[in-house]
Amino acid sequence: MPIVGMVGGGQLARMTAQAAIGLGATFRVLAESASESAALVTHDVAIGSHLSLSDVESFAGECDVVTFDHEHVPAEILTSLESAGLLVRPGSVALRYTQDKLAMRDRLTALGVPCPRYAPVSSVADVEAFCRAPGGSWPVVLKAVSGGYDGKGVWVCSSPAEAADVLGHGVALLAEEFVPFRRELAALVACSPSGQGAAYPVVETVQVDGICREVIAPAPGLNASSAESAQAMALRIASSLGVFGLLAVELFETRSGGLLVNELAMRPHNSGHWTIEGAGTSQFEQHLRAVLDLPLGSCALSSPGGFTVMANLLGGTDPDIYDRYIHVMAADPAVKVHFYGKEVRLGRKIGHVTIVGEPGDDLVAVRDRARRAASYLRWGTEDGD
Repeated sequence: MPIVGMVGGGQLARMTAQAAIGLGATFRVLAESASESAALVTHDVAIGSHLSLSDVESFAGECDVVTFDHEHVPAEILTSLESAGLLVRPGSVALRYTQDKLAMRDRLTALGVPCPRYAPVSSVADVEAFCRAPGGSWPVVLKAVSGGYDGKGVWVCSSPAEAADVLGHGVALLAEEFVPFRRELAALVACSPSGQGAAYPVVETVQVDGICREVIAPAPGLNASSAESAQAMALRIASSLGVFGLLAVELFETRSGGLLVNELAMRPHNSGHWTIEGAGTSQFEQHLRAVLDLPLGSCALSSPGGFTVMANLLGGTDPDIYDRYIHVMAADPAVKVHFYGKEVRLGRKIGHVTIVGEPGDDLVAVRDRARRAASYLRWGTEDGD
């Protein structure tokens, strides 16, 4: 089997390593330290920085294909790898649209993909002009053109004074209209170099303070036509941008029922963790299949007619979670708990729990089971957040 190298040693690489075992693929990780999440469980680990050309080139030179668990490898390093004849999936051309939000908005708009109204801004006057334009108003969303994730690099401003504070950070910004959305959705697809595509059921995501806290698959109450449109749009974006691997398209469902694209990610994504137990092929195996150009796996629900709920596990104030872990397993034998091997810190994402509901199970009850398990692991009580 070819050797797959993943740049980045976080939890996405950790769960991809597990999927590689089942495929029989040789899997390598470039991690910044031996204590990173993936480095703790992967046999073949190189220690180095994704910001160092020599480190990345040395790592990639021992791989047949290179992929990523984050979007932060500088573009010049990606193009250098490609110029040296190394196989990079997704490549630098595609990854530009996850690293540069303005380029992403321009490209999607050119493709006719519905997006929030936006414009680059560099002064308070620019922001005020954006808000005065037809369809504009306060509040306005300011986003860092590059480098933001998990709510970082995104500011909702209700006044020129607040906008001035953000502009004072000295980073390149774009302004976007504040979308009063009904809920957030995500469409996860995979594309391979041979032209095969596959789409998972569209899911609902619940965000708190910019961090995904819960995912429901499939998105409850989403009509078949809207779900199919979202999947088709995600596949078209992947094809148009030349994505080989996974593409997660984060969406706003507006109050009128329309869909707007919020963000893109070209890697395994938090909105797809439910697929480990809840789908025929996990997103991590699917990503490996796609970058290796293997036939893609089934995206069908493992419990057709039922809901799967994933709840992210955040760190609490007590790092000793083993006894609580035993309680959760005993209280609900169907709960699946995934730990990322991370030091417990308050608010840090350290794992997730998944409940696969049976057909006919009440969604409220399934969500409550996932919430109670995550709460008990975090706080030692089922009544926490």
